[in-house]
Amino acid sequence: QVQLVESGGGLVQAGGSLRLSCAFSGRTFTGYMMGWFRQAPGKEREFVAAINYSGGRTYYSDSVKGRFTISTDNAKTTVYLQMNNLKPEDTAVYSCAARWGRIWGDAVTRKSEYNYWGQGTQVTVSA
Repeated sequence: QVQLVESGGGLVQAGGSLRLSCAFSGRTFTGYMMGWFRQAPGKEREFVAAINYSGGRTYYSDSVKGRFTISTDNAKTTVYLQMNNLKPEDTAVYSCAARWGRIWGDAVTRKSEYNYWGQGTQVTVSA
């Protein structure tokens, strides 16, 4: 059973940076697609970024492109989300997600495509 544990959330001022981590365990990382989603109060969960297990292909929502970077470590057991130039509208609970098997295009952004989810970590950006 895949387990995902996020860490790294917190309170930061607008313009600041945070790095979220998602520890992957329970299966071999090979073949998994990893994603970050976020949910603000009163809003639907939305796609933020995704990466394939080899790290060779990344995807971003338009709202974070150029500010956020998704990556994996060399051991391929942790997925990171480096968030720079944070804005108050980035405030949300950020969750890590995983699915086995490759997907492309719009499918990468659909939360229904992911089978495993972490518990989430709160990110709050003050103005």
